[in-house]
Amino acid sequence: MLNHYPWWKWAVIALVIVPGLFYALPNLFGDDPGIQIRGVRGSAIESADFDRVRTLLSAAGLDPKGAVLDEDGLRLRFVSPEMQLKARDVLQQELGTQYTVALTLLPDAPAWLTSAGARPMYLGLDLRGGVHFLMEVDMASVVRRAEDRYVTDIRTRLREEKIRYEGVRRIPEGGIEVQLREADQIELAQKTIRRELQGLQVEQTDRNGAAVLVIRLNDSERQELSEFALEQNITSLRNRIDELGVAEPVVQRQGNRRIVVQLPGVQDTARAKRILGRTATLETMLVDEEHSLDAAVAGKVPPGSRLYRLRDGRPILLKKRVLYSGDNIIDAAASIDSQSGGPIVSITLDAMGARVNQRVTGDNVGKRMAVLYIEIRSRVKTDAEGRPILDYDGNAVRIKQRIEEVITAPVIRDQLGKRFQIEGLDSVMEARDLALLLRAGSLAAPVEIIEERTVGPSLGQANINRGFQSVMIGFALVLVFMAFYYRVFGLFANVALTLNLVLLVAVLSMFQATLTLPGVAGIVLTVGMAVDANVLIFERIREELRNANSPQASIHSGYEKAFSTIVDANITTLIAAIVLFNFGTGPIKGFAVTLSIGIITSLFTAIFVTRGLVNLVYGGRRLHELRI
Repeated sequence: MLNHYPWWKWAVIALVIVPGLFYALPNLFGDDPGIQIRGVRGSAIESADFDRVRTLLSAAGLDPKGAVLDEDGLRLRFVSPEMQLKARDVLQQELGTQYTVALTLLPDAPAWLTSAGARPMYLGLDLRGGVHFLMEVDMASVVRRAEDRYVTDIRTRLREEKIRYEGVRRIPEGGIEVQLREADQIELAQKTIRRELQGLQVEQTDRNGAAVLVIRLNDSERQELSEFALEQNITSLRNRIDELGVAEPVVQRQGNRRIVVQLPGVQDTARAKRILGRTATLETMLVDEEHSLDAAVAGKVPPGSRLYRLRDGRPILLKKRVLYSGDNIIDAAASIDSQSGGPIVSITLDAMGARVNQRVTGDNVGKRMAVLYIEIRSRVKTDAEGRPILDYDGNAVRIKQRIEEVITAPVIRDQLGKRFQIEGLDSVMEARDLALLLRAGSLAAPVEIIEERTVGPSLGQANINRGFQSVMIGFALVLVFMAFYYRVFGLFANVALTLNLVLLVAVLSMFQATLTLPGVAGIVLTVGMAVDANVLIFERIREELRNANSPQASIHSGYEKAFSTIVDANITTLIAAIVLFNFGTGPIKGFAVTLSIGIITSLFTAIFVTRGLVNLVYGGRRLHELRI
């Protein structure tokens, strides 16, 4: 028979449509405003903490719609964004700094869908909203680090020129002070510094009756350092976000010292907040076992050593010389130690770090080597009543705190090389976070999250609603036109068009892609192309009927002869979409993704599904006329 589908074609259609309906279903349930609570080092939230949170919210009249406690922390659902924000303020004030409290959006799909792997697709900030961070780069620390490097360089240059000095130090108000032993060498020192070290301005002044040089970074050097710090921080933040697995994030600079980070559709905002704002690195140093620890604790610290603390609070004396740091780490992976069962981080060093590690551990077998964890944290300064203190501009005053903890200080049992392990971590989550930070690279300067919020559509919720209404109205008008103009065949096209949208949403949901406004434009274009394919087929059938062919032969010829034209048109559009995806960024990629997926699904529905419906209705009987 000309118009008859074998059973295996119906099986293929069913295998595509049924899973498509299943994976598109979670998108009908929407999201709830929520809060996610986690420990600051990834430590687990206990049932006692769960009960405490419920008690705090109940006392404030903010009972959540639902609450879930699992390995990802405590997640609370609320009926409205207003309750969500009030609950966030209560929890941040009462729980203190031992917990990370972050706003999020939680899918409202039933558990039986999510347990089967069916999850709603992500929506971009312009449609759904998400988490928005405004981060400020501490440019003062960039200048301080540069001045510290110049202190070492100045000492080296003065020694090479045999210029004797009393001291070279960085002064608190900014700049470097050089005090020479012989006043007649001032001019030689000035010429040497200006010649050897570009980017510095040198001034001579008197201090306590002695001639000294005050050296500061010039404006061009400060600008260059600021630009480098911003670009390096943006690169590191992008790497960290990639490790988090956030789809289509936005990381861009704002002005001379701020960075905007937008994470659309992110589910674990607590971890994102903790990862993005941390300036963490590692340094390795030998333990000073030659001097008395008790004397150091009493205040007599040897000149070449420094007193630190282990995580449990015990003191430990380390040599000041840093063997290698986080800059020498090229890879890091978290795992579980097969012997102790505790979390570890496996570190891979670059060539220079491996040479130092091999030489130091080979020369110090039987001695101890410590791994120092350094992190810059900031918090809002509050008064005695817990209210934030504001500056003259109305911004909250933040206090920086440098955390230095010795994670582990094991005895060197054998010579090490390119790889080694870090033990002594509190939890598996902390090991994962530390590995992520080390892989992504350290920040060039500390950053502070000065603004955090969940954002709605960038064009306003009312405008977005009107936009979706216009799409639905246009879609409905197309359905009415097809049904009126092509009669029964128009109904077949409408069914295929609806299935095309369902399959497109299903594919986006399966791959957890992010749908943005440009993506919606791609969907609208896909709808037009799908209708265009059906119009080509139906007009070809009409032409065959006008040529006095039988209805069954006209149906067969219409689909066969229009097939090559439809495929050619869609393939050329698909090539253009692939080019857009490869060379475009941000919104252009979102448009290209939905367009590419829509082309494939429209080919399937416009050709195979409509042909199957026509065969089902007309294929098994003799026709005298065709209502098309």
